[in-house]
Amino acid sequence: MTKKGIILTCFIVAKFLLQYLFYNPAYDLQRDEYLYLDQANHLAWGYLSVPPVTSWISRVIAYFGNTIFWIRFFPALFGALTLIIVWKAIEELQGRLFSLILGASCILFSCLLRVNALYQQNSLDVLAWTTFYFVLIKYFNTQKAKWLIIGAIVFAIGFLNKYNFLFLLSGLVPAVLLSQQRKVFAKKEFILSVLLALLLILPNLIWQVENHFPVYYHMKELTERQLVNINRFDFLKEQLFNFIGSFLVILLGVYSLLFYAPFKKYSFFVLAMIFTLSIFVYLRAKSYYAIGLYPIYISFGSVFTAGILKEGRKRYLQFIFVAIPVILFVLFFNVFFSDQSPAYIIKNNREFKELGLLRWEDGKDHLLPQDNADMLGWKELAYIVDSIYSTFPKNEQTLILCDNYGQAGAINYYAKNINHTAVSFNADYINWFNLNMRFDNLIRIKENDQNENELTTSSPFFSSAFIGGSVTNPLAREYGTTVFVFEKARIDIRNRIKQEIEKTKSNR
Repeated sequence: MTKKGIILTCFIVAKFLLQYLFYNPAYDLQRDEYLYLDQANHLAWGYLSVPPVTSWISRVIAYFGNTIFWIRFFPALFGALTLIIVWKAIEELQGRLFSLILGASCILFSCLLRVNALYQQNSLDVLAWTTFYFVLIKYFNTQKAKWLIIGAIVFAIGFLNKYNFLFLLSGLVPAVLLSQQRKVFAKKEFILSVLLALLLILPNLIWQVENHFPVYYHMKELTERQLVNINRFDFLKEQLFNFIGSFLVILLGVYSLLFYAPFKKYSFFVLAMIFTLSIFVYLRAKSYYAIGLYPIYISFGSVFTAGILKEGRKRYLQFIFVAIPVILFVLFFNVFFSDQSPAYIIKNNREFKELGLLRWEDGKDHLLPQDNADMLGWKELAYIVDSIYSTFPKNEQTLILCDNYGQAGAINYYAKNINHTAVSFNADYINWFNLNMRFDNLIRIKENDQNENELTTSSPFFSSAFIGGSVTNPLAREYGTTVFVFEKARIDIRNRIKQEIEKTKSNR
């Protein structure tokens, strides 16, 4: 193995080790992860909030036992592949050893450690953005048609993983049109690559049509409930923190695209960044939507930095440039890059608050960051439901009806006596009801609402009812979520369930 190969291997190993070392067992899985893992049991070409790729990965995780190791493995893998793509981009740009080490360090010691800690679409999204940009570099450097075909495949994977990938094109297409590279749009191989990409994503497009474009209603709901609370200035501020250790390298990358002769053919990347960020700012996007934009600029910046530091006394600055992402990573580790315990966050509450990390989607500050609060209380809830479910006779059918997808997914993941039967009128679970049987009992999980307790436990449709328990962790976002138990149904409740399903779907 060459010296470069050994160093790259060390970075990859370090990436995996860091991802597993920073896992904090004080937390359960995050709310969204339960939904994505449950999709493995309901494979389709689309879902209400996400495309299908995550469900395919979840199926693989399920095959290996749904263990934490495999749940954490795939995000770490996508993070490691992102590092490799940046490495290959630097090589394509004629970067030498220092450039490679600098670029890999900037990627390793960045917000990607946090992004790659959760099983969500974001890790593969960042990889897809980075790979697509790399493919463009390869194409415009070699003019080989195969790279356009590879680009079509990368686009399809990125699109089928997360619709956020379309924002890459929304910035890139006008940028290329305004550059000397616009002639690519007239080439036959480009048309063929576009047709290939459309063919690959066609099953999902058909699914969207057949289901009346649920992505539109999901985005509308997201905009009205979450994005409206996002401050545009905060979005821009958080872009700095995402790659704080490599901010200077990214700036030098942008500068090099404008003024460094060897990179002239890639100058459209600057406009692409401006256009994409402008769209995100206008739409009040969440800060992490734009993370995939930056790794490729680290490639340009690393090569350019090596060029200006290669002579005489400047060479000692190479060590400083590599040290900066490491030092800033250490300084901000407890705040940005790891899942600190709830006790630590509360003890250092002021530090987290000043950086805006305690602000949730509702626009308000809370005791914990939202992701952390979304990783508490799930095991407790599942244990309560599982204990109650196990007391019912085996010949009786019990419906477990939840208020939200996190509750349903967590119960299906943790409960041992329940075979993926918890459902909800929320998210994709509305399509997963099994109404082929009459239900004898109902376990109803409701979000905290003290005014509903008496009303909910006095149903005329069941012989008896009682409160089975509630989530008692005050730091959990699900704090106060209550389990209501209804026994011996007096009527067939399936018609009421069907009516509620139809009502919910008609409102979308």
